[in-house]
Amino acid sequence: MPTIVHCFDWPDRLVVGTIGRPGERSFYIQARDGRRVVSVAIEKEQSAVLADKINELLDEVATVEDNRFSVPDSAPTELRDGEPLDQPVEPEFRAGALSLGFDPATAQVVIEAYPIEDDVEVFTEPTGDGDEVEAVVELSEPSELLQVKIPVGSARAFVERTREVIAAGRPSPPDFPELG
Repeated sequence: MPTIVHCFDWPDRLVVGTIGRPGERSFYIQARDGRRVVSVAIEKEQSAVLADKINELLDEVATVEDNRFSVPDSAPTELRDGEPLDQPVEPEFRAGALSLGFDPATAQVVIEAYPIEDDVEVFTEPTGDGDEVEAVVELSEPSELLQVKIPVGSARAFVERTREVIAAGRPSPPDFPELG
C-alpha cells in the first residue's frame, strides 16, 4: 500500500500545542494550509528534542562560510503564534520517529514525522572506536508521513513556541544539592 503523505511546503501555520491540564496533557504537532489542517500526536520529550535540534540546525546554518541565508537569532515578532490548536484536533497518527533536515534550495527547515509502526527493527552496531554503540533503526515503508517545510524565521518561532508550551506544564522537581 502506498504511503499517505501529508505535505506542507509553505504552511500558513506549524505549531506544537496541547490538550488537557498540566500533568495530563496530550501533545500535538499541527500544520495548517488554508482550510487543510493535519494533527499528529507527539510525546512531550519528542517536542523538546525537536525544538532543540531545530535551534541547533539554524545556528549551524547561520555560521556556514559564505552563507547566503539570513537566519534570525530569535523569532521575528510577526511570526510568533500564541493561539491554541485549531479545533477539532483529530490526529492522523502518533509519531514514532521524527527527522529533520535543511533544504538549501529553498532555505527551509524540513520536518518529517513517521507513525509508530509494528514492523520497525532496532539493532545496535559498534562504532569504529569500539567504545560506543550506535542504535540503528530500519523502517519499512511507512503507512503515513507528515512532511512540513518552513522558512528559517518560522522555524525560530516554532522553537520558541514549543519551548513555551513545554514550560507551561508541571513544574520541574527542585534540584537538590549533592550529598557528599
